[in-house]
Amino acid sequence: MKKVYLDNASTTQIRPEVVQEMTKVLSEDYGNPSSTHSFGRNAKSILELSRKAIAKQLNASAQEIIFTSCGTEANNWILRSAVKDLKVKRIITSKIEHHAVLYTVQALQKEFDIQVDYVAVKPNGEIDITDLVELLSQETKTLVSLMHVNNETGNLLDVDKVGRICEQYNALFHTDMVQSVGKTEIDLQHLPIDFMVASAHKFHGPKGIGFAYIKKNSGLQPLFYGGEQEKGLRPGTEAVHQIAGMAKALELSYANLETERNHISELKNYLIVQLEIEFPTFVINGTSDGIYTILNVLLPFAEDKTAMILFHLDMKGIAVSRGSACQSGSIKPSHVLAEMLSNEDLKKPSLRISFSHFNTKEDIDLLIFGLKSV
Repeated sequence: MKKVYLDNASTTQIRPEVVQEMTKVLSEDYGNPSSTHSFGRNAKSILELSRKAIAKQLNASAQEIIFTSCGTEANNWILRSAVKDLKVKRIITSKIEHHAVLYTVQALQKEFDIQVDYVAVKPNGEIDITDLVELLSQETKTLVSLMHVNNETGNLLDVDKVGRICEQYNALFHTDMVQSVGKTEIDLQHLPIDFMVASAHKFHGPKGIGFAYIKKNSGLQPLFYGGEQEKGLRPGTEAVHQIAGMAKALELSYANLETERNHISELKNYLIVQLEIEFPTFVINGTSDGIYTILNVLLPFAEDKTAMILFHLDMKGIAVSRGSACQSGSIKPSHVLAEMLSNEDLKKPSLRISFSHFNTKEDIDLLIFGLKSV
């Protein structure tokens, strides 16, 4: 049975070149980057070259890139320090953010009694910019946290526009770019962003490593304490092999961006055409111009099929998801779709199908065949 992996928004297959790079570093460059002998200096050199390589891809300066264990850690760190150290009194976010932001904001609200405002979300999952402007007109020290690409619908936020609005109202702007780094061009030099986060396993790199972009002189303080690694902002011996793997993965993602984007866009369009033929009343959840790697669809199936659809597809070797992987163990409906769909539609099966350059047309045909036999 051919296995079909269409759950790339959860995690991606690691590129062979990345495995090669990591294996080399693991076996040959095992020194501690903080040691002063040649083994340590060699590891330190790999670390800093990786930092420079990542900064170059995103047009940031190397000192603005801080390595973390993942996107979740980076989000927690930025939001917590903004409240604790930068004296932010209010956070504006949306109810369709990733739980790494939503749950952190809720915890900070309890702990520090800050004001939390949720910007309105349109029925197509877009952030209501007019509402954001209205919220920002209050004179409180504010941080806005809105994700660049929604991990469930693929909707894109105009980060440039939102950043400029934040600047106008003297608000800090934090954006989770976990689903867009490596998949779309990002120029941090020209984007009005204070903080952003990324995670290597979303762009064909290893799990357990990510980074934060922290704008120069932001005043952020560490989340926990220890050694002086990462300018004292993120203590703990650096995972040099993971970092080298992440830098390699990002470099390859941008080197192949054009070809891979075209290939994936073709697959996504092909799937939409096939769905129109086989399930003419299906609906796309989200905007039609979302990121090319994600398609979220509401299928015209009976409610009783909802619980079994993933299991049925899995039996056929097809991996897709109903919501984000972080909550796929739960049978609760997606918190993102709950903000967008009617209660009626929420009970019907919605699938998130997410692609990578490893996918083929045959994968799409097998998915359609699998859905027809549900």
